[in-house]
Amino acid sequence: MAFLFWLIYLLMFGICLTLLAVFMHFAHRGRGGPVWWGVVAQIGAVLSAIIPAVVMARIEKRPFGEFGLPAKNAFRRNFWVGTVWGIVSLSILMLALRGAGAFEFGTVALHGIQILKFAAYYAVFFLLTGFFEEFLVRGYSQWVLSRGLTFWPAAALLSAAFGALHGANPGESKYGLFAAAMIGFFFCLTLRRTGDLWWAVGFHMSWDWGESYFYSVPDSGGMMTGHLLNSSFHGPDWLTGGSVGPEGSLLVFAVIVGLWVVFDRLYPEVKYPG
Repeated sequence: MAFLFWLIYLLMFGICLTLLAVFMHFAHRGRGGPVWWGVVAQIGAVLSAIIPAVVMARIEKRPFGEFGLPAKNAFRRNFWVGTVWGIVSLSILMLALRGAGAFEFGTVALHGIQILKFAAYYAVFFLLTGFFEEFLVRGYSQWVLSRGLTFWPAAALLSAAFGALHGANPGESKYGLFAAAMIGFFFCLTLRRTGDLWWAVGFHMSWDWGESYFYSVPDSGGMMTGHLLNSSFHGPDWLTGGSVGPEGSLLVFAVIVGLWVVFDRLYPEVKYPG
């Protein structure tokens, strides 16, 4: 029954995503568009993941909060602690690349009010990205598959899917895909030990914000308009990550292992069922 409910959820998600694509096509026919249009698309993506879960909550007669985003914990301590962990972890990686001579900060690309405008814009954009990706993969999907497979087999399956989904990004590599799967598996640990997705959403937001805006490097193979610095990489792809960015560097695996070890010791109690 768990797999059937998951397939129903995915079918509804696919329908919502198709409707979003149709809306985006007719609402803005030209390629590109204003920068803020990306936020509109992300809001649609978040709704495409959440609305089917609301329907499933009604079908299963359960509160929506059981699926990983309880409103009572919204933007409370776990979210902000995860946010700090995300930017600090990325900074450790970037400083390691700088120490190896593979990364240069370069010059400041933005000036005046643009610095604050783009910083705020990307904070909102990547908050929505965090909501979408975390809930789609580790929200209802993790909850329902844990009933059929137990928690960790479901986590392994969904983390592999999370990595595979990044294959659609331009410029991805096998190291980048594997790193995405491994960070996804780490996020499953944070869900297991904190009891919800708020810690992971905060981490996801600040890591992506740090890559795309603050350090101004490729994020899963993509560069964003309005980044803070004219930074650059020098060296072999295995070290710099090449077109993928830092997530494609072999050093990112040391960071992920470090995250797992430290988090496991600081958060020993299991709070998520399955």
